[in-house]
Amino acid sequence: MSLVPLVTKIAIESGCRDRMRCEQVLQEAATRQGSLVEALLDAELVDEVEFAEHLAQATGLDYLSESELDLSQPLHSRFPAKLALRHRLLPGNLNGKDVCLMTYDPFDLKAKQAVGRDLHKHVTWAVSTRYQIMEGLRRGYGVGAEHFDELIEGREAAGDDDEMTQEVTLLDEEDEEASVMNFVNQVFREALKERATDIHIEPLEKDLRIRYRIDGALQEVTVPPNIRALQASLISRLKIMAQLDIAERRLPQDGRINLQLDGEPIDVRVATIPSVNGESVSLRLLTRQKFDMSMMGLDAKSEKTIRELLKLPNGIILVTGPTGSGKSTTLYTFLKILNTKETRIVTIEDPVENKLDGVIQIAVKPEIGLTFAAGLRSILRGDPNIIMVGEMRDLETTEIAVRGALTGHLVFSTLHTNDSVGGISRLLDMGVEPFLIASSVRAFLAQRLVRTLCEQCRKPADMDEDYLKQIGFPLEHKAGIYEAGGCRACRGTGYKGRMAVVEICLVTPALQELVTANAGYGKLRAQALKDGMTMLRDYGWQKVAEGKTTIEEVLTNTAATE
Repeated sequence: MSLVPLVTKIAIESGCRDRMRCEQVLQEAATRQGSLVEALLDAELVDEVEFAEHLAQATGLDYLSESELDLSQPLHSRFPAKLALRHRLLPGNLNGKDVCLMTYDPFDLKAKQAVGRDLHKHVTWAVSTRYQIMEGLRRGYGVGAEHFDELIEGREAAGDDDEMTQEVTLLDEEDEEASVMNFVNQVFREALKERATDIHIEPLEKDLRIRYRIDGALQEVTVPPNIRALQASLISRLKIMAQLDIAERRLPQDGRINLQLDGEPIDVRVATIPSVNGESVSLRLLTRQKFDMSMMGLDAKSEKTIRELLKLPNGIILVTGPTGSGKSTTLYTFLKILNTKETRIVTIEDPVENKLDGVIQIAVKPEIGLTFAAGLRSILRGDPNIIMVGEMRDLETTEIAVRGALTGHLVFSTLHTNDSVGGISRLLDMGVEPFLIASSVRAFLAQRLVRTLCEQCRKPADMDEDYLKQIGFPLEHKAGIYEAGGCRACRGTGYKGRMAVVEICLVTPALQELVTANAGYGKLRAQALKDGMTMLRDYGWQKVAEGKTTIEEVLTNTAATE
């Protein structure tokens, strides 16, 4: 008997308004013998919670809105991971003889047959939402647990006693390679799904920790127990993917991995670091971004100023800030805007983080003499219109870039400074003549990244006025302050995505005179403010007043204004 009419009826009762589309989706799923519930949820035709409640009522099962299981303790020793993960079953009440299994598809006969065959306990069933069950499985078993269990089973069958050195010889090579590969791939997939920019695999004294950097903050990932036993296999697999020397464990190594997910290419930068507990691996995930000005989240005034700077025929524009403040992304955004058929753009970077069609990109290779300075000299002989130098690291590179700006090229680069005016001091400290700075540099753009509030769960914040006065927040904008909440869309963090907080110092004629006269930092900053510069923290307060970010984010990422 077909389940299509029954599931259609439940969907309509759950609020589905497109009956024709619902029947089409369910019929297609039935034809290919797929899950009707899965197909309906994937099509987003019903509210997940309401559908689960009606589904439980129609099948005579209990609906559980929250798991009764304490997921602070791993589930591996209490319920088989392979059974739970393959059939999407989350164990609820667990005791010696009975088990309550939560499912979002009570029509899944394969799951019930597998439970009856492999689990010798009295089983009761309950219905919950797909999101809750998948979250519970992720937190309770850890990323890649299904593939990890395959490895452990193979190891135990082989009788492995030496966890760090013997797994390759004692396991069937093809089976181990496939299982390790599946586990590593699952780690990558989970990271990309969570919008992570970095993955850190770090050996501890008695464990192996995996952390993702999401929106600039590190978040530890739940991993299967005893994962330390497979540390060498996992790291060797990553080294093979990055074409590194798997036998070298004493020295740091760097490499790249090329991945593809849903047809989209992903570049992964790999760095291994030897430690007393074993090798640590850091993976930087470089997805092909659109590099659009809108992704920076700038206000109208700042965006207008930047677009006017990009129209300049020559000069140097420097983006400043610490590591991880989005300087390279900003430069790529500028290049994407300027990349036309009439413009020749050449870059020299260390390394090339993102590839831009139509742009000549050079990677620094000091081991063969291709340094920033050497590469920049050759670029100037190659008839470019626009040049991008990854970083102004030394006097020689900076002087060549200045010469390029003075001879009619538009040059972009980065500096590590705390603010925009500090870029002038940094160039002077490097030994660049003041008159060269004044005549070649057009602007310094300092920036930081702050997390943006999740619009679905942000809530108005009640802030004490004395505290706001103390931190310098304008009290007239107190009503616009929001704080982080926490919901499904943002994984409970209260934040989703990041935006740039910027400080633009234009090198005006008045500022040029002060630079040439070798004026101090205080006078330079005073003139920049007089010329209309907005300090980083003040710009951040504007974004807080607009409800885009929080006071905590601005305080954490910017310095106080005097």
